[in-house]
Amino acid sequence: FKIVAPVEGELIPLANVPDGVFSQKMMGDGFAVIPAGDTVCAPLSGTAESVFPTGHAVGIKTKDGVECIVHIGLDTVNLNGEGFHPLIEQGSRIKAGQPMIRLDKEAIEQKGYNLTTMVVFPSGYDHAFELGQKKVTSGETLV
Repeated sequence: FKIVAPVEGELIPLANVPDGVFSQKMMGDGFAVIPAGDTVCAPLSGTAESVFPTGHAVGIKTKDGVECIVHIGLDTVNLNGEGFHPLIEQGSRIKAGQPMIRLDKEAIEQKGYNLTTMVVFPSGYDHAFELGQKKVTSGETLV
């Protein structure tokens, strides 16, 4: 069981995300990455239980029942899918590091959206995410 960085960029603690739902861990513990790249990959292997039609979030469940949500950006649901290009479908089996969503990063940021990408674990995985703050590459093993 491994967890990898979902996108190239700056790894930060959830507490540093400028959104109370994530920083106060209301959806679960985890970590975030301020993306430098434009491709968001699966942070762990499992099944894509939900791929939001807007492309801004993916829910993954491992064979052991660990649930993980990858949420790309803050309030990006309001874009109604503009700038998000899903590369997987709901029900797809995915491997850690496999590309899931391609972003039109510049266009989304020009509209004023923060693309900080959160990886949270609402159930099935109780781990303290003390990963610090550092540069990461997409697919780099974190846990």
